[in-house]
Amino acid sequence: MAVVNYAELYSKALLQAFPYVLHFGALWNSPNKDIYKVVDADTIKIPHITTSGRVDGDRDTIGGFTRNHDNEWVTKQLRNHRTWETLIHPMDVQQTGGVMAIQNATKVYNQEQKFPEMDAYTISALYSDYIVSNADKVVKVELTVDNVLSEFDKLMEAMDEARVPQQGRILYVTPHVKTLLKQAKDIQRIISAEGGEKSVNRNISRIDEVMIEPAVPSELMKTVYDFTKGWKVGASARQLHMLLIHPTAVLPCVNYTFAALDEPSAKTKGKQLYFEESFEDMFALDYKMGAIAFIQEPDAA
Repeated sequence: MAVVNYAELYSKALLQAFPYVLHFGALWNSPNKDIYKVVDADTIKIPHITTSGRVDGDRDTIGGFTRNHDNEWVTKQLRNHRTWETLIHPMDVQQTGGVMAIQNATKVYNQEQKFPEMDAYTISALYSDYIVSNADKVVKVELTVDNVLSEFDKLMEAMDEARVPQQGRILYVTPHVKTLLKQAKDIQRIISAEGGEKSVNRNISRIDEVMIEPAVPSELMKTVYDFTKGWKVGASARQLHMLLIHPTAVLPCVNYTFAALDEPSAKTKGKQLYFEESFEDMFALDYKMGAIAFIQEPDAA
């Protein structure tokens, strides 16, 4: 029986699911997701357009015309080449009442392995790209109910200075930090009841300017992971407390090259085989680093 190659349909279905099943789904749905040019299976080119500024006009003469914009292609290698395979004997499907069907296996794989792995890869890849030239800008502090809002406000102020659009900023935090934010806001509301509405605006208005995503499990907010088989927290990993980011600062790339299902045959020794392979990555754009900010736990003493 011919191989059923459904790579395109499968990848489209996954891409449609990303915003709903991934903690960092909004980043995988970045408006930049379609701007890159595929060179080959693991190489892409990213356009970077630059322009000059305006000059004084002259009402009395007509000067020459020159091109005042340019494009530089930035080449990136996709660093994340992943494969997964499984097989099943038809009798296993029959004897388990369909529980062991390939469809069920791939569903569990996506939910319990692939999607968490993509979350882990997303946060660690962005962190890795960021610290190449911005390691000194990573805020290393233990967040408490007393400082969580002020530390967040500092990140917002830095982005304002970097001319990052205020509309569209996204905040990712761990469950503990999300609890701290709620407690801090509740405290400020109590203060406002005694001190007036002005206290509310001064103390909690900035946190309301961003979209706060559902809390990301702490194990999916680490600096380093081991992806040898599946994913696990890296030995040298540090805890990330907060990521403030604008989605235009990242470039997600998902390029499924192959996903296929072989029905039982002599070649498969009577078993059903499934195999998928992908090249995917998440890049922090070099010229948009001002739209990314991390708070992590302090370094070990």
